[in-house]
This record gives sequence, C-alpha cells and structure tokens, in this order.
Amino acid sequence: MRLVLAAVLVLGTGAAAFWFLSAPDPLAAAAVPTGGDAARGEAVFWAGGCASCHAEPSATGDAKLVLAGGMVLKTPLGPITVPNISPSRQGIGGWSDADFANAVTRGIAPNGSHYVPAFPWTSYRHMAPGDVADLKAFMDTLPPSDAEPGAAGLPFPFGWRRPIGLWKRFAMTDAPPVPDGADDEVRRGHYLAVALGHCGECHTPRTALMAMDPARWLKGAPNPDGEGTTPDITAAGLDGWSAADIAYLLETGFTPDYDSVGGSMSAVIDNWAKVAPEDRQAIARYLQAVPGAP
Repeated sequence: MRLVLAAVLVLGTGAAAFWFLSAPDPLAAAAVPTGGDAARGEAVFWAGGCASCHAEPSATGDAKLVLAGGMVLKTPLGPITVPNISPSRQGIGGWSDADFANAVTRGIAPNGSHYVPAFPWTSYRHMAPGDVADLKAFMDTLPPSDAEPGAAGLPFPFGWRRPIGLWKRFAMTDAPPVPDGADDEVRRGHYLAVALGHCGECHTPRTALMAMDPARWLKGAPNPDGEGTTPDITAAGLDGWSAADIAYLLETGFTPDYDSVGGSMSAVIDNWAKVAPEDRQAIARYLQAVPGAP
C-alpha cells in the first residue's frame, strides 16, 4: 500500500510539475503594443516574409496580400497546413492587440495553446514592440478571406502542443549577439536578420532538441525544401562578396556570377525586393560582420 501511495504521489507531483512548467507565458498587459502605424507596418510585413507562407500557394502580384493560407509545410515531424491569417472570421479578424502580440512573439494562440515552431515566432520573439503593433495595423487593412484550409496536423504525440511549453523553457537558445564594434547600420542589419528576416530558421543548424544552434549561426543547414543544404552566409561563406553584391541579390535574386537563387529563397527575394534599399544594405553589412571559420 505504501508503495502504491508513493507511486501515486510521485506521478501526481510529476504531472503537476509538467503542467506548471509547460504553461503558456503571455505578455504582461503593459508590454502589449497598441496603436500601430499601417504604413510602417507594410515594411515590417515584407521584411518578415508573411506572404511567403500565408498567401495561397499559387498567388502572384496583389493576390499575395490575401493571406488565405493553405500551403502545406514539410517539417521533420510531419506536414503542417498554414492557416488563414487574413482579417476575417476564419483568420485573425477578431484578434485583439494582445492576441496578435502573444502569437507573434510568444508563440501562444488566443485559446492559450502553443504554436508549433514551424511558425517562426522563435525569431519574431526578438521583434521590437512598435514593429509588432505596426504589423498588426497593416494586416488589418488587407483583404479578408473566408478560406478554411484543410488540416494537415502532426502525428501523435507531436500533435499535442502542451509539451511545446517545456521546449520553450528549456530548449530555445538566445539570439546571437551583435558583432563587436558594430555601427548603427550593422546593428540594424542584425535586427533585420535575427528578428524580421528570420534568416537563422533556414541557414542555421539545429541542436539535438531542434533549436537553432548559436555556435553555428548562419553556417548553413539541411535544406527545408528537400535535398542539399542551405549555404553558409557568414563572412566566411560570403568571402569575395561585397555588401553591394549581397544587397543586389536580396533585390534581384542574382549572384555576382549571374546565377539565380531558387526554391524557397526565391520567395524571400520577392519580399526583400519590396524592402527599403537601406535595409538591404544594412543586412548585407551585418552578414559581412558575422564571423565564421572557412
């Protein structure tokens, strides 16, 4: 009987600890940004690549602003259908500023569940509060869609989202530091690459717990599109490239050798072609400042 009671106590304590440690950690009310500017939010929208995943897969031109979802992302744990995030009932039309900020920077859905990190809140968590508010203001101006994408969910047990709370608490790593001696332009580029552009999501290898490995920041990683790897985009990997070369690629998709990028990077170029030239220059200078061994 004592062994049974002890086992029940241990299991109960473990379950309580799990439930406590995996609980969502939403933003404090005072930290929720409000009153955003839609004009500034458009720049955040393109730098953040929202349309790359949330527009319908066949969308082109202005249709990319209809964030109806439907794309199926391949992940190491299974396929995930990208949701509708247009300002409609099926999307985020009823979301408060707090709902939006918690989703983008904390990976927490309005119902309190955790978002899987295929949604790159793991990078967006470093966004400035003002940029979050501006993004919300711009997205509220976009065309609504009534689309309800089918659900391609993760298989059990990965479809159970509560354990993601433990992953957030114990597996996620800090953002890479700003390079030593960085000027204001490089600091701006650091913010764009780390937070908005979320470059590390594809270009940084993962740890055993599938978090970005800060020791190998931007050193290249398995290609999320399939075979091969994404390139090393540190100073070593871009050896021989000028800042103008990098900025030109972000605008046009062409390398200094007049080759062109493909795969999911082509969608990145579509977005960054709409970003201010000074921001493309800033991110180029930052990449030149990221150390990396050959």
